[in-house]
Amino acid sequence: MAFEGEGGLNLHYLIFDASDDGEGTGTWEAMASVRAAQLPAVLAEVKALLAWAEAHAPGPRGPLDEGGAWDADEQVQTEAGDWTTVTLTLTGPWDWGEALVAHFAGPGD
Repeated sequence: MAFEGEGGLNLHYLIFDASDDGEGTGTWEAMASVRAAQLPAVLAEVKALLAWAEAHAPGPRGPLDEGGAWDADEQVQTEAGDWTTVTLTLTGPWDWGEALVAHFAGPGD
């Protein structure tokens, strides 16, 4: 599913999956598996998501169990052949993460 955010960025590659802990904290995992030619576009999407997260941060970034309000983890793994899997995991307050997803969601998504 492609998302077009208010800023005009289309998320053509990253697909979100969300979960919450029942206590107001959520985890949003965005993943894409692409060929090498699409990797720069996926990394641009990750960069845009992280920029939004930083700009709208609910507090300091860091592990939640060490006092951080939110955190992010980016993984880039080269697979067999020409494929690369990119995973971005964001953790933080549920409302903040849902606002991030809504910001990048198109009107019909």
